[in-house]
Amino acid sequence: MSHHELRTEYERLRAQIVPLLQNKPQSEAESSAAWQLLEKLQALTQEYDQKLSEAEARIAELKRELFCPKADKLTAEQEEQLQALNEDLQDEAQRPAPVSDQILDGEDRAARRRRQRRRGRHPLPDHLETETVIIEPDAKVCSGCGKPLERIGEEVSEEIDLIPAQLIRRRTVRPKYACRCGEAGVKIAPLAPRLIPQSRLGLGLATHILLSRFDDHLSFYRLEQQFRERHGIIIPRQQMVQWTEQIAFWLRPVYDAMWRRMLAGGYLQVDETPVRVLDPDVAGKAARGYLWFYAVPHGDVILDFDRSRALKVVQQRLKDFMGTIQTDAYEVYQSLQRKESRIERIGCLAHARRRFYVALQQNLPDAVWFIIQIRRLYQIEDTGREFGPAERQALRQQQAPAIWEALKARAMELQPKFLPKSTLGSAIGYFLDEYDALTGYLRDGRYEIDNNLVENSIRPSAVGKRRWLFIGHPYAGWRSAVIYSIMVSCRRRGINPQDYVTDVLRRLPTAKTGDIQDLLPAHWKPPTAASG
Repeated sequence: MSHHELRTEYERLRAQIVPLLQNKPQSEAESSAAWQLLEKLQALTQEYDQKLSEAEARIAELKRELFCPKADKLTAEQEEQLQALNEDLQDEAQRPAPVSDQILDGEDRAARRRRQRRRGRHPLPDHLETETVIIEPDAKVCSGCGKPLERIGEEVSEEIDLIPAQLIRRRTVRPKYACRCGEAGVKIAPLAPRLIPQSRLGLGLATHILLSRFDDHLSFYRLEQQFRERHGIIIPRQQMVQWTEQIAFWLRPVYDAMWRRMLAGGYLQVDETPVRVLDPDVAGKAARGYLWFYAVPHGDVILDFDRSRALKVVQQRLKDFMGTIQTDAYEVYQSLQRKESRIERIGCLAHARRRFYVALQQNLPDAVWFIIQIRRLYQIEDTGREFGPAERQALRQQQAPAIWEALKARAMELQPKFLPKSTLGSAIGYFLDEYDALTGYLRDGRYEIDNNLVENSIRPSAVGKRRWLFIGHPYAGWRSAVIYSIMVSCRRRGINPQDYVTDVLRRLPTAKTGDIQDLLPAHWKPPTAASG
């Protein structure tokens, strides 16, 4: 029942039972009817309380996602609960061998180290151009004896300044030469290849538009305003849209080569997120589309746009893939594994953990216990973060199985005690349903324990959130997917997107098929002064 239906039924039963309770029942039948109505009323009250509790937990979860920098971060009080319960659990026989206290509080110590690193001023990078200004005293003569002062040292202070960007008009003049005899014809130097022939789009402007729209998340409308108000030039947004589409065509071979390289690796993290798409047939109306993400840990990310979230989309995209995908429990991914024997699926512990954090908001001690055990699994991952695949798998096999077995045993013990739709009952049910997939990462040291790396790629900055998940036209989806893939992949590899885009757009007009591999973010090298 919905909340409204529950309330209506409650009022109906209450209207029947109040007269019976006010007037003493005259017969056994009336007394029995009164008790039956009272039992129904109590059952409805319990169901209403349960739904109210679930709704409050969901609201708390949404608030955490909206306002907390890290949704799974515990409050100080919850941390104290975890520590207290952890001490109580030390003597439990079924508990696996405890990880050392040093590892147990490693997450907090790591956070402290990050905070300490943020203190103080960061040194200025060496690549910044330095402008030196020397300020001499007005007089360099001793006021006592009249002799010239000698320089004995100096004081240096530094500040960071910004030279505003400016648009320039670059005129390319190609003189024509001919002989009066008329036999040599006209000689003129060839025009350098352009991104868009017969266009006024320069390389620097193209890079600026791409980064502003797809890295800084400015709308084309806002860009048009900036050009007009700050530079006094009109560049219509429709023109910028056309330029962007043509640049995306240039970048498509790079995007396709990135995808082929990812398929060959045999391990992909996959996720999807909804985006708003303007409906071209209805003014002002937005439909729903989806950006599908395919990622390699610490490597490239490929985005793919589609209007659908159905099985056929991911099935078509992975038709040439053989290996392991890591996903959440969305039914489409489970169906893909059942239909395609060449694809194995492993699960995402972060999704399971998130459900226990929701249950924790209701101060359920059992939820705390699960979070402690899951935290131990993550501490094992932190310990092996710098290990190679073989070493990491050996570490996992040594320390993780006992924790997983304890988790499963406790989940099976508690499952009958909680309603399936309650917060903890739902968390336990998800965990048990996904248990085999969740433990799949133990089979290979290359696999991650969760899908957080690809989810972090989906999560945009707070400033760009609303524009990032918006596509102006269904046809523009592929364009956004291509450019976002390159931007996100550069970020994950520590490449400055501006340096990359500028260099790649400069080289693409003359690039041959065999040159594309050198332009992938995985292989790209910044141009040297001689080559640039």
